[in-house]
Amino acid sequence: MSNGTFDLNEFIKESTDVLKNPKSYFSTLKTTGGMSEPLIKAVIYGAIAGVFAFLWSLLKIGAVTGGLLGGAAGIMVFVGYIFTSVIGLFIGAVFVLIISSICKGNTDFEANVRVTATLMVVLPISAALGFAAGLNIYLGVAVGLLVNVFSLWLLYNALVETLKAKPETSKIVLYILIAIIVLFSLIGLGAKRKANQFMNEFNKSDMKELLKDMENK
Repeated sequence: MSNGTFDLNEFIKESTDVLKNPKSYFSTLKTTGGMSEPLIKAVIYGAIAGVFAFLWSLLKIGAVTGGLLGGAAGIMVFVGYIFTSVIGLFIGAVFVLIISSICKGNTDFEANVRVTATLMVVLPISAALGFAAGLNIYLGVAVGLLVNVFSLWLLYNALVETLKAKPETSKIVLYILIAIIVLFSLIGLGAKRKANQFMNEFNKSDMKELLKDMENK
């Protein structure tokens, strides 16, 4: 993909390459060529992720379900993924730029946008595995943690190979980010457990009240 053109087959190949061999892929990633290519990438990744989120909402599994609104809520989730992927592209680029600056790498905004768009290949994977949270909160947290760590591994390769950041500094930043993610995952797990306990107790008490009302009638 270059010179403002977009080749779907090439896009699929590049997406596969970055997942299979990130070091090799990021060493050849172009840092110039305009914003249209990374923007298209972000939209496609967001749309694919939105399809998975929509599917899980219809099946009522995962973090998002249709609820009373049914398919309408799922469609909003699909649209939301596309919208947030575009916004996230530029917000993520600022984050990557800051990390690259800390690691003495390339601070050109377009270069960081292109890296961020490539890293968004993880978005559909994360959404595809979103059903895990609906099956078990521990499984959901574990899967989310693995996806995030893999994302940081891709980021490390992008920093060193594409943005020419210092490897040692990049490793230190990577370890710090992993520690932060693990900490927040544990905090999130505790919060989810308490929320589940509260809902279970609420449902039990609500059911008892319902039974009492039926007996009184």
